[in-house]
Amino acid sequence: MPYDAQDTRRRIFAAASAEFAAHGLAGARIERIAVAAQANKQAIYLYFGSKEKLFGAVVKAKVDEVCHSDTLDPRAVGETIGQLFDWYQEHPELLRLLLWEAMEAGDGPVAGEEERSEAYRETVRGLVESGVGAGREEPERTGRAQDWMFTLIGLVAWNFAVPQLRRLILDENDESAALARRRAATIEAVRTLARSQQEAEPDSRPLTVE
Repeated sequence: MPYDAQDTRRRIFAAASAEFAAHGLAGARIERIAVAAQANKQAIYLYFGSKEKLFGAVVKAKVDEVCHSDTLDPRAVGETIGQLFDWYQEHPELLRLLLWEAMEAGDGPVAGEEERSEAYRETVRGLVESGVGAGREEPERTGRAQDWMFTLIGLVAWNFAVPQLRRLILDENDESAALARRRAATIEAVRTLARSQQEAEPDSRPLTVE
């Protein structure tokens, strides 16, 4: 069977995603990634250059998945937040990767920072074009959309960042029941924020409440 470079890259990427999510950049081992991917270490360095660059590529790809999905559709805030919540629940590796990155990089630059920033800018531009921040002049309008995006992501992601706190506060032994409660509560919280903004700024068109 001829060598399939694309399949090898795919296996390396999948193995690296699991390894970095479990151990972070510092704790990850190229040897374990190679074994899990059924590839040799030389192939990993050939395709990705270094462990740091591989980590950056993995994080960027996971961020791109959510940025390029339909989970920030401003036409219906309830559906938007529900979809975003479900996405994070189905892809726990993204939040783990971001938390590892935050602990290891701190306030410093991260791998592929400019490319990742542009992916977020694209999503923000979509929010602006859909009416978020309408009635405001630039750059305030874009700033409004950026704040909306960061707030929405934060409200959703926190549910998965501290599962032990979720269990302790909600007093729910059934994880599925706890997540169902948090999904409904998060959607309602965002709807309340949207209504509040509409009342405070009647000329603006924030995310649709329903």
